[in-house]
Amino acid sequence: MDLTLLPSVFETLHLTPPPRLTLLDARTLASAHYPPFAPDAPALLTGLDSPELALRVRDILRVIYPKGHELTLVDGSALKVERLNDFQPATFNFQPSTCLYLPALGEGTSFEAFGEIVAHLRAPDGCPWDKKQTHQTLRTHLLEESYETLTAMDENDSEGMREEFGDLLLQIMLNAQIATETDEFTMAQVVKGIYDKIVRRHPHVFGSVEVDSVDGVLQNWEKLKEKERKENGKDEQEKGLLDGVPSALPALTQAQEYQDRAARVGFDWPEVDGVLDKIREEIEEVKNAQSLEEVASELGDLFFVLVNLSRWRKVDAESALRKTNIKFKKRFAFVEQGAKKQGRNLSDMTLEEMDAFWNEAKKRGM
Repeated sequence: MDLTLLPSVFETLHLTPPPRLTLLDARTLASAHYPPFAPDAPALLTGLDSPELALRVRDILRVIYPKGHELTLVDGSALKVERLNDFQPATFNFQPSTCLYLPALGEGTSFEAFGEIVAHLRAPDGCPWDKKQTHQTLRTHLLEESYETLTAMDENDSEGMREEFGDLLLQIMLNAQIATETDEFTMAQVVKGIYDKIVRRHPHVFGSVEVDSVDGVLQNWEKLKEKERKENGKDEQEKGLLDGVPSALPALTQAQEYQDRAARVGFDWPEVDGVLDKIREEIEEVKNAQSLEEVASELGDLFFVLVNLSRWRKVDAESALRKTNIKFKKRFAFVEQGAKKQGRNLSDMTLEEMDAFWNEAKKRGM
């Protein structure tokens, strides 16, 4: 676009040219999967010359902008104001000179704006609490936020997930800011590192490798990680296939990750029947265990093979147990409420009486 035309575009829009503006060719946006600009500044897309291009642009903008966000088509002195979700390109006569103007989404809607306020928290005029934090003092908060996020996910609480993902992002940004101040690394390096890793480990998306299934993706992924370990000077005798699994993971998640990794290199039963037979064997061993130590050991083996069955059935064992815990909590609360309505304590009720409330809870879908 001829930049000398910008004043006339904003004159048509009846707007003063903003101090910050993203100027982007519409075809550049159409070739992306995510808008390559910060939404907290206005944007002007140029060269919107066809309904087909406009449709693709609309779909990409929906990734960030809400359905009701206003946009304006500009061509010479012609204007057409639309809401993003109501935008019907077939109703407009597109020309090579057609532009699309997007107002800013609002303060605090970009990654950069979030980085600014986190850095401000750590600045001399920032928050006394935030300024005192270190990687180690924030560890507990990261763990708490992770579990709160999982709770929102387990409950399929969209609003809760939105909030908890933000809390998690704060933890990451705060740790990255601390690392910047101590010359360890920067947030840009964090993003660049995971960007490169994703590209490197997805040659079937960003390269020429062909895979025909999820299992094929995972097997290829394991080969790539093995290659990375060698290139980084980490010989397999020094660091094995399972050594990269965090020791702090919940036991069910850790067991499933161990089994997933072993299965990718062929260490697995050929059929699920082998897993089921092993479960029966472990149950018998639990029955025959004598000492407390033997019982604990055999129960551990049983849990481990039950996790393997979860893996075979494409179920996340940790999530499955968490859902059952939630279900148990709801049903038991119903039993407690039932006892309270009768003016009784649970300890005074028989098992049969409590079971009656429990079964009622089940009937109600709890």
